[in-house]
Amino acid sequence: MARMFGTDGVRGVANVELTPELAFKLGYAAASYFGRETKQPKILIGRDTRRSGVMLECALVAGICSAGGNAHSLGVICTPAVSYLTPFMKAQAGVVISASHNPFEDNGIKFFSANGYKLPDAVEDEIEMLVKTPIDYSKAVSGSSVGKLTYEYNLASRYVNHIISTATTKLNGLKVVLDCSNGANSEIAPVILRSLGADVTVIFDRPDGDNINNGCGSTHLEALQRKVVEEGADLGIANDGDADRCLAVDENGEALDGDQIMLICALELQKRRRLNDNTLVTTVMSNIGLHKAMKTHGGRTVKTAVGDRYVLEEMLKHNYSIGGEQSGHIIFTEFAKTGDGILTAVQLMCAMVKNNKALSELGQMMKKYPQVLVNVRVADKNGWEENQKIQQIIQKYKDELGDDGQILVRASGTEPLIRIMAEGLDQVKLDAIANGIGNIVRNELG
Repeated sequence: MARMFGTDGVRGVANVELTPELAFKLGYAAASYFGRETKQPKILIGRDTRRSGVMLECALVAGICSAGGNAHSLGVICTPAVSYLTPFMKAQAGVVISASHNPFEDNGIKFFSANGYKLPDAVEDEIEMLVKTPIDYSKAVSGSSVGKLTYEYNLASRYVNHIISTATTKLNGLKVVLDCSNGANSEIAPVILRSLGADVTVIFDRPDGDNINNGCGSTHLEALQRKVVEEGADLGIANDGDADRCLAVDENGEALDGDQIMLICALELQKRRRLNDNTLVTTVMSNIGLHKAMKTHGGRTVKTAVGDRYVLEEMLKHNYSIGGEQSGHIIFTEFAKTGDGILTAVQLMCAMVKNNKALSELGQMMKKYPQVLVNVRVADKNGWEENQKIQQIIQKYKDELGDDGQILVRASGTEPLIRIMAEGLDQVKLDAIANGIGNIVRNELG
């Protein structure tokens, strides 16, 4: 049976797969687990702007309070803010109700430990076991032992001040278009950039419960690209629904991915002698051009498996300063314990000001090698590695590319998708390879 927890919490279609009943059980299990060392554990809860968020929060709160925990609702707030505020408030855990960049019908529940980090697999497994264990109400708390709900909507300002404090310079003179994805950062991100002096035009900052990530945000840059050119802006910034990602658009309307942003920020840290061991942590999905550019500038890269948790694990093990993913999850360990979209935007814009260079010029420090990504929706992603036909086609194309490229095939941690990446020198050949593998996957897995 598949794990309940994926790479970023428990996800599913709200009220179908991720039901209020499951949310209640997750809340009860979390309060039971984190209450082992404290009588009434304090658990912070934040959510994004999805219609189903309030429904799931109510169920989650009920579960926490039923197990004797105290729930502290932060309201609509971004994922990195919950990560930051959990240790700041001396809470035993933090919870985010969000499905990140997924469509509004989906939702998710992910946890942070008392120190603000995502839970390790072993702890998630323990919580999953508690979820699957029937609740014995004959031993349930009652009376004054039942937990309480407290609204903490004012705490967002603490996070805002923290992000502002990380800037190494004012952003006066920078004209930016900010795409908030109709998500969790719709209110606070513009405040942060304007407080630093930027001239901010905001788009997609009117969430209605259904429009989160809809044709906007870090997975849909087209509107942002047009707006940057139309406004004559210096750059565009796009977050996703829970604002733990950041992608950018230069003054010409050209997109910069997480690899390019990481390079710019890593080299700025290097100049300030804050790039520990001259190392940038990436995943196997990062472009060959990123590794070559870091080497050219006297640095190096370390690769991990796909997933920001694996990036962070490597960073903490060796005290590295910066790491992340091509998708825009970027972690600055000096300031954050998870990917932070608005923090990344601030650091990128500070690098522009410090270098007095256009974003297009900074982006050109890295030569991007052709890379093709194909996502194949399947009926069941489990066990795909054992499919002989899929493995044979992957090996065939790996042999064809040899040392001039790479192929990576993996199951999405959050959706019923098989993700295929082909990288090399010839775009046409890569298209044929990725689609060839995709056709076999589609035929074999539906």
